[in-house]
Amino acid sequence: MLGLLEEPSPTVELARRLRVTPSAVSQHLRVLYGTGLVTRVRDGRHVLYRRSPLGDRLVAVPAS
Repeated sequence: MLGLLEEPSPTVELARRLRVTPSAVSQHLRVLYGTGLVTRVRDGRHVLYRRSPLGDRLVAVPAS
């Protein structure tokens, strides 16, 4: 999920792309937000999530 958050996205869009329920996405986003890996901003009725600079660095680390 962190890989999909290069651009701001609402929960429902992430759920559609991942083919899971919005509530499952919301639970994961809550954890990612709590650990500082994503940021969030309200845009009207939606909350948009995006990787934080810390999340960007984590995604950029090559797998061993």
